Amino acid sequence: MDGMTIVNVLFVCLGNICRSPTAHGVFQKLVDDAGFSEKIFVDSAGTSGWHIGEPPDKRASAAALKRGYNLSALRGRQLTQSDFADFNYILAMDSDNLANIKALRPANYNGEVDLLLNYAKNSSITEVPDPYYGGSQGFEHVLDLVEDACRSLLEDIQQKLS
Repeated sequence: MDGMTIVNVLFVCLGNICRSPTAHGVFQKLVDDAGFSEKIFVDSAGTSGWHIGEPPDKRASAAALKRGYNLSALRGRQLTQSDFADFNYILAMDSDNLANIKALRPANYNGEVDLLLNYAKNSSITEVPDPYYGGSQGFEHVLDLVEDACRSLLEDIQQKLS
């Protein structure tokens, strides 16, 4: 990739209020801390339209904030066809959402559509479990998984940019 390249990364879950905004916030901070905010654009979306315009789940925001990730500016939005034109990476939290993304994917899309946890180094789990109906421990578990995967994802992108 040339020096002018900007890599666009989109994290996707069902409602865009728990898992994908958590990944968005974690990855944004990693990108900022690494000095790559001019080269990597981060966003998140949901495959459903249930929570468009809503802030992340309060429990997700609270758990993230305890680790230094601020999700307060994020608002839910739905995955659109134009996202395939805009994003190099579209990363799903689970296989159901991955299937929904692939169903929308245009034939000429040559970016990466994958499960986020395929980047994780310290976990054999392939799906980020939805913490919505559980207790606070579920949100901590999501953060553990997402931090692991996002660190590896950033390393992967940094190598491609260098």
